[in-house]
Amino acid sequence: MASRILAFLYGIISYLIFLGSFLYAICFIGGFLAPKTIDSGESTAFLPALLINLLLLGLFAVQHSGMARQEFKEWWTKIIPKPIERSTYVLLSSAVLILLMWQWRPMPTVIWSVENEIGQNLLWGLFALGWLIVLASTYMISHAHLFGLKQVRQYLNRKKLSGPRFQTPGFYRYVRHPLMAGFFIAFWATPHMTLGHLLFSIATTGYILIALRLEERDLIRHFGDRYRLYRQQVPMIFPLPGQKARIKEQVD
Repeated sequence: MASRILAFLYGIISYLIFLGSFLYAICFIGGFLAPKTIDSGESTAFLPALLINLLLLGLFAVQHSGMARQEFKEWWTKIIPKPIERSTYVLLSSAVLILLMWQWRPMPTVIWSVENEIGQNLLWGLFALGWLIVLASTYMISHAHLFGLKQVRQYLNRKKLSGPRFQTPGFYRYVRHPLMAGFFIAFWATPHMTLGHLLFSIATTGYILIALRLEERDLIRHFGDRYRLYRQQVPMIFPLPGQKARIKEQVD
């Protein structure tokens, strides 16, 4: 029982660290309410700043996508208990994100700056909308499962660990990856785009597009023809008129 309690506490702590880093990331990218943002901090020459930032982005991409692959999970759960696999992934992803924000080098060259108040408000509204879509998307499937809370709770209660179900609620009826659509909107919607912010947006956009291909390969392997049909019916990131899921969800 002690190991189950420790696993549960570990899951809670991992989630709280994620939550803190996620909220800080909103302020970091938006450039407000944080002591260090994407455009503030110690100034560095262009080339060293570019190389450091690319290294940080690459580290995040490798960790975040690599640890999410099924092959890695099968190997990883031979080392750590399966109930805390997701919590460990969440914790390490948060740690790498914190490292990225801490060591990020500003590249202040201005790419665009919107001075019109209406334009500024519109872009800030899109920025907020993007993050709201991200958050809402996690709750439309299973926020607790996505961040490891459900797994450690089931382990604490001596219940069999349940895997992800095929489901298409809310946004998922119209796009396969609404969470990533929210990230795209949040990363690009800014009234003040600097070279550093542009580098971040381009790199994360490229990473997401590559990672989604790998994720969909795993989803097809797990859900088979059900996901293949879903992929035929629904666009990947942004909705198209008249296209929505018309496939029955998996039930427990």
